[in-house]
This record gives sequence, C-alpha cells and structure tokens, in this order.
Amino acid sequence: MRYSPAAPLRRTLRTAAVLGLVSAAAACGTAMSPGGAPVASGAPAPVATAPAALRTTCEAVGQAYQKNMAPFAEALTKYVADRKTIATAQQSLASFATAVQEATAASEDADLKSAGKKAATQMHAKSTDAKFFEAIKTPKDVEKTLGTTLTGWLSPVSSRCS
Repeated sequence: MRYSPAAPLRRTLRTAAVLGLVSAAAACGTAMSPGGAPVASGAPAPVATAPAALRTTCEAVGQAYQKNMAPFAEALTKYVADRKTIATAQQSLASFATAVQEATAASEDADLKSAGKKAATQMHAKSTDAKFFEAIKTPKDVEKTLGTTLTGWLSPVSSRCS
C-alpha cells in the first residue's frame, strides 16, 4: 500500500483551522482593561474602543490564516513528494506573510501592528531560505512546520489577540 499524505494533511489542517479560528475569534472578543477589571465610568474613549480595534484586526488575521493555511500546507506536502516544487512552497509562505502584514498594518493597536510586522518579517525571511525548505523532507516535517514552527512565527500576533 502506497503512503498518501492526504490523511495527515487533512487532520493537520482541520486542527489548525479550528485552533486558529477559535483562538482568534474568542480571544479578540474578550479583551478587557488591564487587570481584567471592567473599565470605570469616565475612562477615556480609547480604552473603550481598544477591544473593538483589537477584535477587528484579530479577525482580519484569522481570515488571513484561514485563506493561506491550506495553500501553504498543500504546497509543503507537494514539496515533500516533488522537490522541484520549492518555488510554489516559497511563494505560498511569502503570500501568507504578506497577508499577515496586511491584516495588521492598519491596526489602531500599535503593539499588534508591530507584532504583525515582526511575524511577517520572520515568515518572509523563511520563504527565501533554501536551508529551511531543505529540512522539510517527510510528512512529519510538514506537520511540525504547520504546527510548532508556524505557531512560533505567529506568536507575536497571537499573544496580542489573546
């Protein structure tokens, strides 16, 4: 029986999509004032609008993730089977990075905007790193890249959206 990477890929994508959507949507709707206490009356307007600004940006990041995760996963899976497809995998990661950058660039939250730029910069750098792609040789390597590696790149953004 020949190995098909489709089953682990589907499982990884399903898990990643659910985690990404749940964490982005749930976390952005729960932002509160420092200390988790309700905002006192008479507080300046920016405190009251900050959660909305975070929510909007975090939702945009969630959409970028949802739109780009599957193509990146598919490109990596194809790359494991056919090393000649490296350009497609690199372009897919670069597109993902651009989407993260665009999702956070207009944020009213300076820290989230900076976090998006940091994440996108890391992802763009890896998209042109041949050694990074050369290390991806097996379906387990793909799962690691889609799991812990991608989580690490996006952690500056996810920490602001939680």
